[in-house]
Amino acid sequence: MTRITVLGSTNMDLVAYVTTAPRSGETVTGHEFRTVPGGKGANQAVAAARAGAEVAMIGAVGTDEFGDRLRATLEHSGVDIDLLRTTEGPSGTAHIVVDRDGANAIVVIPGANASITSLSHADRAVIAEARSLLIQLELPMSAVLAGAEVARRNGVRTILTPAPARPLPPELLAVTDLLVPNEHEAATLTGISGDPERAAGALLTQVPEVVITLGARGCLYASRAQPEPVAVLAPPVTAVDTTGAGDTFVGALAVALAEGRPMTDALAWASSAAALSVQRPGAATSMPYRTEIDA
Repeated sequence: MTRITVLGSTNMDLVAYVTTAPRSGETVTGHEFRTVPGGKGANQAVAAARAGAEVAMIGAVGTDEFGDRLRATLEHSGVDIDLLRTTEGPSGTAHIVVDRDGANAIVVIPGANASITSLSHADRAVIAEARSLLIQLELPMSAVLAGAEVARRNGVRTILTPAPARPLPPELLAVTDLLVPNEHEAATLTGISGDPERAAGALLTQVPEVVITLGARGCLYASRAQPEPVAVLAPPVTAVDTTGAGDTFVGALAVALAEGRPMTDALAWASSAAALSVQRPGAATSMPYRTEIDA
C-alpha cells in the first residue's frame, strides 16, 4: 500500500446548521447541532486512509472526552495513531456554522494542537519512510517547517494546504512541492482576487506546482513545467455540507499521485471524492471509501 504521513491538527467540530448564517451582532435560530470529529490534519488522514493508503498521523489530542473520541475515529478509519500524543488539557475544537447552501464559517481553537512545536525522532522517521507528507497550518509553524524539511531531505513529496490562510515564510515555500490553496487562500498569498489563473502564475514563483480548488467549479492546476493552467471540472452535485471537502480532495489527491497517476487523472479522482463528501453532513464522517470514488 501507498504510505502517507500526515502532520496536522485534530479537532472536534461543533457544528450548528442554520438557514442563514448570522451577521455581526445578529442572533439566529438553528435547526440542528452536531459534534463531529475533524481538524484539517485528521480529516486528510481519514480521507487518505479511506482512499486506500497506509496512513500515519502525527498530532495531539487533549485529556478530555473529545480526545478519546478523536483517537477512536482515526483508529476506526484505519489510521496509525502511534504518534498521536495526548497532552494535558482540552483537545482542539472548531466552531462551525453551516447554512442552507452548505457554505460554512469556522472558528478554530487550537487546544492540544498548540503543543506540537517540534518533532521527535520517531516523527522524523515516519515522515522519511512515506511517499507523501501532508501538512496544513493548524499546528505551530516550527513543527510544520520541521516536517517539510525532513520530507525534502528524504525525497518525500510535501503537499501543503495553506489554511488557515496567512502569509507563508519563504523557508516553508522552499521545501513545498505542491501547494493546494482554495480561492480565498490563494488571494491571501498573492494579493490577487477573482483571477485564479493569474494567482496560480504568481504562486509558481514560490513553489513548483499549485492546485487552486474552486469549490463547485472544480480546480485549476499549474506547474513550472506546464505553466498554462489546466482546469478540471467537479461533478455536479447538490451540496449538503461543504465542511471537509477540501481535505477530502487533498487526501484523495495524495493517494492518487503516490500511486503514480497522471496529474489530470489524479485531480479528477480527487474531485469525485470531494463531490461525494459534500453530499453528506460532517467532515471526517462524510469522506468516501475507495470503492465509492472508483464508482
